[in-house]
Amino acid sequence: MSALPQRPSTAFVMASWAALFAGLLAYLVGLWNAGMGLDEKGYYFTVLMYGLFAAVSLQKSVRDSAEGIAVTPIYYGLCWASVILTIVLLAVGLWNASLALSEKGFYAMSFVLCMFAAVTVQKNTRDNAGGPGGASLSSKLERMVSDLKE
Repeated sequence: MSALPQRPSTAFVMASWAALFAGLLAYLVGLWNAGMGLDEKGYYFTVLMYGLFAAVSLQKSVRDSAEGIAVTPIYYGLCWASVILTIVLLAVGLWNASLALSEKGFYAMSFVLCMFAAVTVQKNTRDNAGGPGGASLSSKLERMVSDLKE
């Protein structure tokens, strides 16, 4: 018998979304203003998008496995490999980039913030879904509004 996870508070959900948007905005504004070629900007953008997908997919696989939902070993392994690959790709790209150390640190930190926030947002979304059927979007919004009023 597994206990249902406690639903996250509205404040935590909003803070998670805010962290995700802050990380994405910082990373993308940094790319927009960077003095690098479009090919380099595309590389860093692709690494970010792939990293976000890989992190969310890994979190879902870990959670499914913990809840007794079957996850194939190959998919689980691919999720881990993808997360590690995105980190390696970002590290290699930044290592070889002709950027100031402060810029390299900026991209690394905004990438880490995005990855963490994406996992947290996915966890909150799943916790608020309330099980296999999940709650409807309108009932979730009603609950969030009532939580804010309290």
